[in-house]
Amino acid sequence: MLFRQLECFLAVARLGNLSRAAEEMYLTQPTLTARLKALEEELGEPLFVRTSRGMRVTEAGREFLPYATRIVGGFEEGKRRLEELRGASGGRLRIGASPGVGTYALPGLLERFAAAHPRVSISVRTGHSEAILEMTLREEVQLGLTRAMRHPEIESLPLYDDELVLLVDPGHRFTRRGTASLTEIGEEQLIFFDHDSSYFEQTHALLRNAGIRELRTMEVDNIEAAKRMVEHRLGVAFLPRTAVVRSVSAGNLVLIAVEENPEMSRSIVALKRRDVPATGPVAAFLEVADTMGEKRDAAQLSPSLATEFENLQLIDLFT
Repeated sequence: MLFRQLECFLAVARLGNLSRAAEEMYLTQPTLTARLKALEEELGEPLFVRTSRGMRVTEAGREFLPYATRIVGGFEEGKRRLEELRGASGGRLRIGASPGVGTYALPGLLERFAAAHPRVSISVRTGHSEAILEMTLREEVQLGLTRAMRHPEIESLPLYDDELVLLVDPGHRFTRRGTASLTEIGEEQLIFFDHDSSYFEQTHALLRNAGIRELRTMEVDNIEAAKRMVEHRLGVAFLPRTAVVRSVSAGNLVLIAVEENPEMSRSIVALKRRDVPATGPVAAFLEVADTMGEKRDAAQLSPSLATEFENLQLIDLFT
């Protein structure tokens, strides 16, 4: 009620007339007068003097006027900001992303999001999956983009599946045939990236399950370094598909189909606290990501992954 009283005070102070102020605020004059009286009682000072020319603000009223203006103005600005948030026409989007997602998938998603919602401020933090989960739990980020993870307070919203694919340099012995068996792969020097990544364990498990125990390896701490090592003929590597589309298209790397056709993929999801509804910029970003996922699925309908790359039919949707 106090806020409505302040609105009445400002209207009468601006118009200097009770009836015009009541009409502007869609109130009866007795209701308007009652609100002014209640405000004066709350403040302990008269705010107006009735004259033959209308209502004149008292000295106390003039002192109080800028404070009332700031209160009402701040409330209206707050309302506008909330409307912007609901419509994703303003506000801030805070995202956490694992290194691979943040480097290869997120830029393309944000390009499309920013084009549709240019007034939304965006901040991005990166870290390994466990760190992204903690950021999401502590509400340091609104969404965490990483591999699927379970937590009772977290909801996982699917974004896309990212596969591990075998890459070699263009002059490699596997290139002419375009395929290789796991046994043949085990004879090569294998370049592994990021010991803490789930891809690291996935690749090791694939080779162990194929009975390959002795490996010649080179370990680096990021995907870009692994790509460069392969380009310089230092070995072969299993790398996330989203990370190599441009390199394959440019002819710097060659994709080799694994004859055993093993399932090597992981789901990339958006982590969100269950008790925080997806509204405003968060809802808008998820809508963009969902649309991109549908397009990516359509691009994956060709019969083999190798053919997709060789014919450049896999659209680079995320970079």
